[in-house]
Amino acid sequence: MTDSIADSGAGDGAVLRLTGVTAGYGATTVLRDVTLEVAPCTVVALLGANGAGKTTLLRVAAGSLQPSSGTVEYAGRDSGGERADSRARRGLCHIPEGRGIFPTLSVRDNITLFAARRDATAAIDLALQAFPALSGRLRQTAGTMSGGEQQMLALSRAYVCDPRLVLVDEASMGLAPFVVDLVFEFLQRVAAQGTALLVVEQYINRVLAIADRAYVLNRGSVAHSGPARDLLQDDVFERYVGATTN
Repeated sequence: MTDSIADSGAGDGAVLRLTGVTAGYGATTVLRDVTLEVAPCTVVALLGANGAGKTTLLRVAAGSLQPSSGTVEYAGRDSGGERADSRARRGLCHIPEGRGIFPTLSVRDNITLFAARRDATAAIDLALQAFPALSGRLRQTAGTMSGGEQQMLALSRAYVCDPRLVLVDEASMGLAPFVVDLVFEFLQRVAAQGTALLVVEQYINRVLAIADRAYVLNRGSVAHSGPARDLLQDDVFERYVGATTN
C-alpha cells in the first residue's frame, strides 16, 4: 500500500463520515437520519435484518445514490454531489452484492480495469497472489466461471486498486463454506495492510470477530453502535434485530 493510504483519513480521523443522512428511492425513504463513521485502518461491521437499509447506506457512501438530506464526507472532503467514479479515483472501492464484475470480459481484462492507479501487470500479479485459483482463468470470460471464482475476482478489486476504503456488500452470499473461509481470510489481509473496511455480512459472528466497531440498522435508523465485541453477546444483537449471532 502507498503512503497516501496510511494518511487518507479526514483531519479529525474519519476516512468516511455520514451525518444525519436520509436517503431512498423516489417517494420511498430507506435511511432515516443515519450517522456513521469509519476511521482509517479499522473494520466496521454494518448489520441489520433484510430491508434495514444496509445496501442503500453503502450506495450513499459510494456515491451511486445521493442522500435527500444530511452530509457525506470521504477522505477529508465534503462529498455532497460527488459522483461514484470520482470517489473511486480517490481510493473508494465498492464491491456490491452480486459479484460486481464485468461478466463478458476476460478475467485478465477485469483485473486490468480494477487496477486504476496501479500498473496492469503488477495488478494481475497481486490478484493471483491473493487468489491463486484465478491463475488458470486469466483468458476465460469472467461470467463463465463458478460463483466462488467470480467472487474471488470481484474481491481482488480491493487488493489491486490501492484503495483507502473498501465497502463490501454480502461477499459470502451463496458461496460454498470453503470459499467463505477464503473471503474472510482475504478481508483480514486487506485490513492488516491498513485499508479501512465497511462490511455488510450475513455471517454475523464471523464479521464481528474481525471488526473493531459495529453499527446495527433497524428500519433505516441506527439502533446501536459501539465496539464489535459488545455485539458478540447474542442477547444484545437479538434486542436490536430479533436475531442471534449464531
